[in-house]
Amino acid sequence: MSSAAKSWRQQLRYWPAHLVLILGGIVMLFPFLWQVLMSLSANVEIQAVPPKFIPDSPQWGNYVQVFEKLPFLSQFWTSVLITVVRTGAQLVLCSMAGYAFARMQFRGRGLLFGLILAILMIPGQAYLITQYQIIKSLSLLETPWGVILPGMFSAFGTFLMRQAFMSLPRELEEAAHLDGCNVWQVFWKVILPLVKPSLFAVAITTVLWSWNDLLWPLIVTTREESMPLSVGIATLAGQYTTDWALIMAASVMAMAPIFVLFFTMQRRVIEGLATSGLKG
Repeated sequence: MSSAAKSWRQQLRYWPAHLVLILGGIVMLFPFLWQVLMSLSANVEIQAVPPKFIPDSPQWGNYVQVFEKLPFLSQFWTSVLITVVRTGAQLVLCSMAGYAFARMQFRGRGLLFGLILAILMIPGQAYLITQYQIIKSLSLLETPWGVILPGMFSAFGTFLMRQAFMSLPRELEEAAHLDGCNVWQVFWKVILPLVKPSLFAVAITTVLWSWNDLLWPLIVTTREESMPLSVGIATLAGQYTTDWALIMAASVMAMAPIFVLFFTMQRRVIEGLATSGLKG
């Protein structure tokens, strides 16, 4: 039997797994495709019974109406600012905190880390009132910083980075200290470059969470010009009637930057999610 025929027979052995993966991919892709089709439909077609998946005539004007109903670009750049600052802050703070919990010895380290992990067990809604009172006392309501500040640190990101640092051998730090490096130089020049996949994992989860965050921005922003895009799209839903085509068109445009970011950094995204926090 030739090597090509043997290879073909080996591939046929995995066709059930491939079939399951293809079907799973179609199931996950279907809601997005339906959303795009709804954004090109008339509101009557969306509410039709039975559902009408393909519009009779694409309504490209739905995308134009989004800019008429919302200050879309202003809210878009507000969302970009919130996402970038939150992501940058979490990368810095979570990596430093994770390194301290993984490598440094100080009084109360275990208790403090346990308290941070306890945050993961408490739903965020439990401390919304306290957060609101703090932001109000700082006069940060109706500002991007009022949205940003509570999300600049993450218990999950700290835990993820701690696990990544613990998976590295201590001999690397000992060698760096023998070469005359101080603690900051060891962290910044030796250890941090070795945990890039975990940094990408923190960045990915923070970007997705910040971009899609709705509840907290909905509480601290009430004016259209100060809202991020997620809240702006939510305001399109009326009390009695809702233009679903308009909401779908706005949602498609809001998702576009995330899709572009994913496809341009696809390899690093998969590497980060696959390798971070799984050792140690």
